[in-house]
Amino acid sequence: MAGGWSSDGAVQEQIDATIEDAVRRARDDLPTGASRSSCEACGEPIPAARRVAVPGVRFCVNCQAARDEQRQQHNAINRRASKDSLLR
Repeated sequence: MAGGWSSDGAVQEQIDATIEDAVRRARDDLPTGASRSSCEACGEPIPAARRVAVPGVRFCVNCQAARDEQRQQHNAINRRASKDSLLR
């Protein structure tokens, strides 16, 4: 049940869009191609065990952890507008 001027199914459309965005971001983050022997960010050597475990790896463990943390902080998506912004 939609409320106000929103169409029926608007909430489900928001949920579907959020899931599609999350799946797209996850697929975009998957490494592809050959693994690097040194980290793209800091230049430190990437251990052979990591290159085997994560095919296509580009970053050392420390740099990847920092990138993951930074993404986590900036991943908040608010698809719901406030009533005030809709009335303007």
